[in-house]
Amino acid sequence: MKHTFKMLAMLALSFSTSVFAQETPKEEDFYKINKVRIPEGPILEVGGLITLPNGDLGISTRRGEVYVVENPTSNRPYFRKFATGLHEILGIAYKDGAIYVAQRGELTKLIDKNMDGKADVYETIYAWPLSGHYHEYSFGPKIAPDGTFFVSANVAFGDEEWWRAESRVPMRGWIMNITEDGKMTPWAPGVRSPAGINVIDGQLFYTENQGDWVGSGGIWKVNKGSFMGHPASLKWTSRSDSPTKLSSDFFYSQIDERRIKNDKGRYIKPENRVNEEFKTLFEMKKVFPELRLPAVWLPYGILGISTSEPVKIPEGTFGPFEGQLLVGDQGMSIISRVFMEKVNGEEQGAAFLFRTGFRSGVLRLAWGTDGSLFVGETNRGWGSAGDANEGLERLVYNNSKTPFEMKAVRAMPDGFEIEFTQPVDQKSAEDLASYNVESFIYKYHPVYGSPPVNKETLKVKGVKVSADGLRARIIVDNLRQYYIHTITVDGVREKNNFYSLIHPVAYYTLNNIPSGDKLSMTEVSTKNSANAATAKVTPAAQKGQVTKAKTDAAIKSAVNKEKAASTAKTTAAAPTYNQVKGLLTSYTCLACHNPTKKQIGPAFQDVAKRKYSNEKIVQLIHNPKPENWPGYATEMPPMPQVTKADGLKIAAWINSLNK
Repeated sequence: MKHTFKMLAMLALSFSTSVFAQETPKEEDFYKINKVRIPEGPILEVGGLITLPNGDLGISTRRGEVYVVENPTSNRPYFRKFATGLHEILGIAYKDGAIYVAQRGELTKLIDKNMDGKADVYETIYAWPLSGHYHEYSFGPKIAPDGTFFVSANVAFGDEEWWRAESRVPMRGWIMNITEDGKMTPWAPGVRSPAGINVIDGQLFYTENQGDWVGSGGIWKVNKGSFMGHPASLKWTSRSDSPTKLSSDFFYSQIDERRIKNDKGRYIKPENRVNEEFKTLFEMKKVFPELRLPAVWLPYGILGISTSEPVKIPEGTFGPFEGQLLVGDQGMSIISRVFMEKVNGEEQGAAFLFRTGFRSGVLRLAWGTDGSLFVGETNRGWGSAGDANEGLERLVYNNSKTPFEMKAVRAMPDGFEIEFTQPVDQKSAEDLASYNVESFIYKYHPVYGSPPVNKETLKVKGVKVSADGLRARIIVDNLRQYYIHTITVDGVREKNNFYSLIHPVAYYTLNNIPSGDKLSMTEVSTKNSANAATAKVTPAAQKGQVTKAKTDAAIKSAVNKEKAASTAKTTAAAPTYNQVKGLLTSYTCLACHNPTKKQIGPAFQDVAKRKYSNEKIVQLIHNPKPENWPGYATEMPPMPQVTKADGLKIAAWINSLNK
């Protein structure tokens, strides 16, 4: 009897869903990842990519080599070694017949004088200091509109805590501008790990990775003299050529009075603590006018953990998204998409997940002459979600199909306007239950990273759908300037096939709320099927529903008893994955750990095999011991923001995996 009832229920559900919707297409139906054939020998830990004027592909590697790839979009590309013997090349550019690369400590010009296909002149354009710390990577060059070069320089890490940034020598933590004849001008301090710089529409942008003083990754616009937010490099602003005079002394006096200098003139580290009286970036901008806010935040653990290069989608390429940005992520092996607009003269906009599933960490992007996107990948020493240590892949758009996506999200005086790539089903789009909006922000503090804070669910009061079905404007209560607004549109369906959106979530950074006309409540739909489902039934309907209600209650009771009997033992022992998934997500544990397989960090199953007590796991969350996990190049940062109660729940679930 029980099995017959279950079968009938499943058949009924199957019938109802097949009538109203077909299976939603996936990312790979529109954007296919093709592996580029690489000859035996080279290990392409890609540090830089550039498409040359003749369509060849220039590649620089972390192993200090430069390759030129002929016919890169063909089935049999030809790899020619152009230069070798350089040091950790993390960027490449082309100008006037020469190739330029950023090594650890210099900008180098490579020239093929005798035209034999190999560089025979290695010319130092400009060299900058090194302390010898492993984290002093250098990124670039990117060519400015006037033909000069931009290069960005990583900070070193502290002696006692690997993740606490230090600028031990000049220009570490700075973006530099360098001329062809070797003149260096300091451009902007305050970067931490600026792996992705690029000049887009004549303007310099850069991406940053989460760390101390950096709550999450994002993309920033960089002007000369801007302070990008990390204080380590402020020690060099006393230079006569510094474009900003904000000093370390003034910074720390305003933001953390307990941080003082030791007898060697270095600032003593602040306690690694969670400060619930925290500051935010936008609050500190009132104190430091030079401080730049991100144009668009890329929420940590959702749209990346090690944000890399941004590129603009060329005209006529990648379907409906031309003119928008694609941003790689090395840690999560993904590419995100960013729609940007100007409001009150300032950049802001929405970020969306775009493509997952790359074989290694996505570090560099370059457009091929056929409109495909080359993706340069690396893993060694940094860790990534991909299984391979290196790679070169090509992302190809299927021109015969248009994905059903949010094409753009724009800020409105009273909410947001969502533009779709295809017309929507009117009924689903006019239902307020199809939309959900939340807002949150990150802390600005010396602890590594930040959990989302000041979270709030915002009420969606009305929606107006355009006549062509391509736009839905929603009225949202309590918009918060400078906050990230998570806009979930999982109830809206495509008009013809009733598809769901491939990526139903947008993360909009609301630096400014625009002025202008607001919608009247008389011109919007306020229908909400969620409310209708819970409304009281009429007396006439109640009589006919009594028998059904009793039957449903009996069935539900029997099912609940059966579930309770089968799970009582497990529930008593430890919480289930579903019970801790929210914690693992909010604390970004899932960005680095997977329940069953090695990712950036060990699988939770492997942690369970250590048979630590729950209390010990909480201690290691707050103060990790990297030496316990040899072979994992990316060390876990301390996570003091995880409360003890939440930590114990997570630990109990982890330990249940070993039973």
